[in-house]
Amino acid sequence: MSGGPDKERAPQFPAKDLPALRPGVGFDLIKGTRVLDLTNSVAGPFATLLLADMGAEVVKIERPGGGDDSRAWGPPFLDGESLWFLAVNRNKQSLALDYTKPEGHAVLIDLVKCADVVVMNVLPRAATKLGIDVKTLRAIKPDLIYVSITGFGMEGERADWACYDLIAEGYSGVMDLTGEIANDPQKVGTPAADMLAGQDAALATLAALCARARDGKGRVIDIALVDSMTRFLSCRIVPYLGSGEVPRRSGGKDSVIAIYQSFDTADDPITLGLGNDNVWKRFWEIVGKPEIAGRSEYRSNTERRERRGEIVAQIRTILKQKPRAYWLAQFRAGRVPAGPINRVDEVSHDENLQARGLFYRLTDGGREIPQVGTGIRIDGQPNVPRSAPPRLGEHTTNVLKNLLNYDDAKMAALKTAAII
Repeated sequence: MSGGPDKERAPQFPAKDLPALRPGVGFDLIKGTRVLDLTNSVAGPFATLLLADMGAEVVKIERPGGGDDSRAWGPPFLDGESLWFLAVNRNKQSLALDYTKPEGHAVLIDLVKCADVVVMNVLPRAATKLGIDVKTLRAIKPDLIYVSITGFGMEGERADWACYDLIAEGYSGVMDLTGEIANDPQKVGTPAADMLAGQDAALATLAALCARARDGKGRVIDIALVDSMTRFLSCRIVPYLGSGEVPRRSGGKDSVIAIYQSFDTADDPITLGLGNDNVWKRFWEIVGKPEIAGRSEYRSNTERRERRGEIVAQIRTILKQKPRAYWLAQFRAGRVPAGPINRVDEVSHDENLQARGLFYRLTDGGREIPQVGTGIRIDGQPNVPRSAPPRLGEHTTNVLKNLLNYDDAKMAALKTAAII
């Protein structure tokens, strides 16, 4: 044996245990659609990620030097790259371009002429200043699908107000309903407004592409984070509007369903939803107290809601007697909706979710990047990534030469002027 010191081992990350995928063909439902992505952060990049995952060619325009704001978000970083950026930017080409200068703006206009869709998340006033507003771009390409993602929309007194996911969650009412009443309001544990707005933008873009195939017309799509997050609250807002009853945060214990919350067991907590009369009866049979299910004062969901406190107390006493695994097995066999409260590490290593293609390790060009898949299966198959999230400016030369047919002299001039 060698008497030298042990070689220092590289850290092993959880992604090493994920299924390994290499770039492939992927979904091609909107293959041939070209999207120009002028967005930053999460909402816009998530929208264009969804379009890219469905087969669109996405050219991501980034600032030379810094790029997308999220490239600097961290720690944590993976090999110097922001994991937040890596989460929402696969299947894209990165073109580093300073279009605040006339020469760069001219390049951008050339790209717009080749695009079907332009997606941006700058405020209307900034869009006009930068020459990327609706009027300017649709004058150049009338059938362009112009997608704007902002905090409050393209019109009205709030149009130019700055906004982030946190701000939108507060405006929408979601934060007021999240957490316990005795504690401070809480934001959702993920950038929910960003992700919802991005999904809305992708959905509307797909609808606009279908319409354009029929009538040849472009569309202007106006997505607001506050709108998307507020719509997320529809099932709380409509009952208020129809009853005048203002919902308050309760730690998720005030559902319209009488029993629909978390409970402690002898070890780990579970979630339990007794959503109709049949499930209600099956639950009490499983726990060995069928007589409770038949009590007249618990006959309907309405009556059970009126006595929620006493019912919850009985269920708590019973469930604390045995461990989570026991109860989950019993409820699963008896067709009673119940489940664990997983941590992120437990979710990420869920074998069933991995089998559905939701988590994987993308190996591309010497990089190994953890990814969350599209979460959509088509014809029985999950999506396969076409390429890893791009490095800043990785495709600048290819895009300008192959898409716009710029020659070496023009490329050199742009580089000299620090445009690319």
